[in-house]
Formats: sequence, C-alpha cells, structure tokens
Amino acid sequence: MCLTSKVFDPSNKLTRRGLLAGAGSLAAAVGLSGCSSGTGSATLPQTFDDVTVPPAIGEERFEIILLGTQGGPPIEPNRTGISTAVVIEGQVYLVDCGRASASQYVRSGLQQRNLNSIFLTHLHADHVSDFYDFFLAGGTVPNSAYGDWIENPVHVHGPGPAGGLPPKFGGGEATTVGTDPTPGTIKFADRLHDAFAYSTNMFLRDSGIRDVRTLMDITEIGIPEVDVNYTTRAPSMTPFTVMEDDRVRVTAVLVPHGPVFPSFAFRFDTDYGSVTFSGDTAYSENVIRLANRTDLLVHEAINLQGADLPEAFRSHMLESHVEVQRVGSVAEQAGARRLVLSHVADITNESIDVDVWNGWAQEGYGGDATVGSDLQRIQLA
Repeated sequence: MCLTSKVFDPSNKLTRRGLLAGAGSLAAAVGLSGCSSGTGSATLPQTFDDVTVPPAIGEERFEIILLGTQGGPPIEPNRTGISTAVVIEGQVYLVDCGRASASQYVRSGLQQRNLNSIFLTHLHADHVSDFYDFFLAGGTVPNSAYGDWIENPVHVHGPGPAGGLPPKFGGGEATTVGTDPTPGTIKFADRLHDAFAYSTNMFLRDSGIRDVRTLMDITEIGIPEVDVNYTTRAPSMTPFTVMEDDRVRVTAVLVPHGPVFPSFAFRFDTDYGSVTFSGDTAYSENVIRLANRTDLLVHEAINLQGADLPEAFRSHMLESHVEVQRVGSVAEQAGARRLVLSHVADITNESIDVDVWNGWAQEGYGGDATVGSDLQRIQLA
C-alpha cells in the first residue's frame, strides 16, 4: 500500500480567463493520485485548459485538512511541508505554514477569504517557509480559480523571542546569522517585509495593491509564569489559553523539541469536538495532558528502527521527536479517540510503508491509528 489520498472529483474545468482587478495570475489546482516513493504523486496539467479546480469548501461544521504531512526541510517531489487546516463552520484556523502550503490551501478548495487565524508551533523553517506567501501572494490579487483572496487581516499567533542560543550540538563553534539571532514572530514578519520591500513598493506604486503589512495581525504567545527560558524550554505545565472566539477555544503547552524554544502543541475545542496537535516534540507529559480525551490527536513521528546512525545523532533525534513505535502509547495515555500521524519522516527507508507504519502506530493503542497523507480530509462533525 502506498501513501496516497483521493483529494477531489474535479467538476469545474478551468479555462483561460482574463486578469482580475487589472493584474493577476492563474492559481492552478492539481489533485494528488498515483503512487511514487510511498507517497501520492502530482500529475501536472499540460495547458490551462487541462487545469481543474476542486469545488470550494463551504460551511463544514468541523473537519481538518492535512495540507502537508512531510517532516523536515528536504524538497521532495511527492511530499508537501507540514501544515494543517482546521475548518470550523467554514472558518479556517491554520496550524503551521510549511513548504507549498499556500498552494495546497487553494488546491484543497479552501477559500482564502475564510482564513481566520494562523498558529505557528515554532519557527523552524519547515514550519514557516510558506508563511509570507499566504499574504504576499494571497492578498495582492484575487485568484482566477475562485476570484478569491485574503480580504480581512488574519490573526497570527506564534512564538515570542527565544532570548538566547544553545551551544553547538557536539561542541565547537557555530556561525551566528542575523542582526537579531533569536527573533520572535513579530520580528520574523518584519524581516520578511524588509526582504520583499522592493517588490511590494513597486506594486504599491504601479498596481495599487494593498499594503501586505495590513493583512496580518500578529500576537506573540505569552507563556504563563513558569520557570522557563531557552535553557529549561518545556517544564511540566497546565494547558493555557491562547485564543478564544465564538467558534473555538485554543489552548497550548510548551513541548520539548531539542534546543528549540518556544515550541508549542495546540488544542482546538469546539461545540462539535476537539483536535490536538503535538507540534514537533519528543515524548512529553505536557502533550498527554493537553490531549486528554481529545477526539483526534495529530501527532508527529519518526522511524529510526534499523537505521545505522552515530549514537550522538540518534540521541539528538530522540530529543526532538517521537518514534512511531511509541506514539500509540502517547495516544492511549491521553485517552485520545483517534490518532493520525503527520510530520512523518523515515530515517531508515527512502519511503514510508503505510501498512507497516500503521501497525507501529497501533502498538499500545486501543483506538484507530492511521498515517495521514497530503490533502486528506478528516470529518469530525
């Protein structure tokens, strides 16, 4: 069995269309099918007339869409970076913005105008590489597929500054990059504004686009008063509230992800049920506490079984992640009703054998455990 997902039954063929609002570009939506290297493979259109778009997602009560499930930074031909959409009554709450997630968002049928909030678990590149695209590309000109773009400021909740850097793993000296080597989410976005300043300034003058800075409303997540900093990172703690509106209450805990700080797990509680995201984490009692009796636990996983690794590197991986053979135990201790693996990486094999991984994830767990696939939709209510 290969890792694949039926995404949509195309019913709306896209033809050549004029530019929208005086300037625009075609946002092609392509489904995943077939099997290659254990994952779904993309079949690209040859011409505009071959492009199909999925029906727009409407007022679904409660579901998640795994926009991308790849763990780590490599650019793989058949995998997309980590990102998950939580859809509640048609509004979208996005967890992480990994590679190509902005395109995946549109491919799934999600509407950019319905993007309510973005939650960043941490600021590793594989979780934020497409962050700016949601605003710079998604808020400049409506797309041709739906005439859709970001209409209102998106609430962004992400980590604050780390406050310091750890020593280099294994000893020795490491180069330090940046005038501020440990920015939080606000400075992270400010630096992106600076980096794209010329492009933005030109379009502001010759195309009349909106100022991209007005499309995001950033809040750095405040951590309750516990003994924590970039050296202690993830002490035992009670879940705390990050955000609450009339659809959802979002809570969080700090999790141990090697030397990274802050690194969060998030839980979304709604009138229809709950879903918890582990973020990148080693085994954590905080995650178990946060995920208590959750309807769905979306947990990261790696496989090291049989890998010939230097002991130092193996130890480093285990300080940052959870082996797939142990994830079932985490879900069982939390009393999670269902377990889905995302942000998955197999260090031993070139591809992920879904049948084998499903068996590993099931170990020690009485519920249903599955390996998630890119663009998979999971209905919760």
